[in-house]
Amino acid sequence: MKLITVYTGLNPAAAQLANSQLQAAGFHSVIMGEGAALAMDGYALTVGGIRVQVPEDEAADAELLMRASEDGAAEPPPEP
Repeated sequence: MKLITVYTGLNPAAAQLANSQLQAAGFHSVIMGEGAALAMDGYALTVGGIRVQVPEDEAADAELLMRASEDGAAEPPPEP
C-alpha cells in the first residue's frame, strides 16, 4: 500500500493534531519521522519534517480535510 503525505510540519504537536483529525474522520493515517525529529533539536528540518500520511486511495479526501482545517472552513469534506 502506497502512502501519500497530506501534512508536513516541524512541530510534533501539530502533526499529532493533524493525525487525530484525520483518524477521527475515519482515515487510516500514520505519522512518519516523528521519532527522528524528536531525537535532537533541529533534526526535524534535516529529515524533511514530520509527515502525516494516508493510503493513496484516501489522499484526495484527506487533503481536503487538511485544507479545510487550515482555512477554518465550517463544512468538512465528505467521509471516505
